[in-house]
Amino acid sequence: LRGRLRRRRSTLTLPAAEPVRDCPICPRLVGFREKWRAAEPSWHNAPVATFGPHNARLLTVGLAPGLRGANRTGRPFTGDFADDLLYRTLIDFSFATGTYEATPDDGLTLVDAAITNAVRCVPPENKPLPAEIANCRQFLVGTIFAMPRLKAVLALGRIACRDEEAGVHRGQPGRHQRGRRWQFPRGDQSLGRARPWRRIPHDLASQIVVRRTSARRS
Repeated sequence: LRGRLRRRRSTLTLPAAEPVRDCPICPRLVGFREKWRAAEPSWHNAPVATFGPHNARLLTVGLAPGLRGANRTGRPFTGDFADDLLYRTLIDFSFATGTYEATPDDGLTLVDAAITNAVRCVPPENKPLPAEIANCRQFLVGTIFAMPRLKAVLALGRIACRDEEAGVHRGQPGRHQRGRRWQFPRGDQSLGRARPWRRIPHDLASQIVVRRTSARRS
């Protein structure tokens, strides 16, 4: 069965995992991006790429870059309100090494884990429109299928959960159900989901990371 799935996957034409720097797909997000490029030329002000190795077994999916967080720094959850808890938890459970200092050059390295967003460009008021979420879903699909060793996806929030499910099944998003597990179509990988990190105590967030990662650390 796994052999047939691998052969089927090899015949699929998969979307790119990352948008181009000047992605033109969503006019509203393009206008917002250009506004902040003019106001803050030293900021990243572009689609924020996935952070972490492509052979990782754990993928964390957030909603979208924060204006003064990832949109400024160019790294997911870096400078955002939930960043400290997320990276501290990953470090505690050996999914990251180094010290998190809220800058992309802090030397932090992810180990067997990657972080991305359902929407890659910063939206006004951190609220992407349904059409923008749908437009960007192709990149989440590309990211998931470009990770051959992926075992678990941890989605943070309702929109990320819905997009994550659609990305895994390459179909329409399903109904958000917190804590529900899903099967990847290419094998025995499982899918985990959670509420936003800022609402979870550190010990509970730690348990979510561990329980939703089906692979045993070697």
